[in-house]
Amino acid sequence: MSSLRPMVPMDLLKFNECNLDHLTETYNIAFYLEYLTKWPQLCQVVEGREGRIQAYILGKVESSPFPCPISSIETSADIAKLTKRWPNYLPWHAHITCLTVAPSARRLGHATRLSEVLEQVGDREGCWFVDLFVRVENTAAIELYKKMGYSVYRRIIGYYNDDSDAFDMRKPLSRDKERKTVRKNGENVRVDPSEVW
Repeated sequence: MSSLRPMVPMDLLKFNECNLDHLTETYNIAFYLEYLTKWPQLCQVVEGREGRIQAYILGKVESSPFPCPISSIETSADIAKLTKRWPNYLPWHAHITCLTVAPSARRLGHATRLSEVLEQVGDREGCWFVDLFVRVENTAAIELYKKMGYSVYRRIIGYYNDDSDAFDMRKPLSRDKERKTVRKNGENVRVDPSEVW
């Protein structure tokens, strides 16, 4: 039996098995500690009975790093106006920076449990959607996210250090009743990394 709990700094020394997958981005210790400090409620682990970390998620809540170009974003109509005139501006949202499961613990529902925690926090924080970036060649993860209600919003060309493309996938939260923060056929919308704010 495994348990879901908040990540603590000592977990950074115990989750190597989760990072063995070549499709998982691995960060430096300072990066993980910044997330633990700024968004502790969005950093969670699944711990197995024997104390091994089987999965973890790092997340944050944010908007684009400059002032919103319209006075306020309160309704779906505001979102529609914003995305039409400023398509790259990101309103208040939750972001999954990293979600990974150890190979020995896959297909046990850990990714779904972890993402649900982040989605619940996003709803409490008044976020419009949850987004994440995933390598286009990571078809298993893409299919999993689609089953969880995510859809491709856009393709970011050359996003990763090895010049691989990423899909920006989104799931609208309860604030976005009219689903204005997602789009159909996002796989066909291609953007440069400099356009991702």
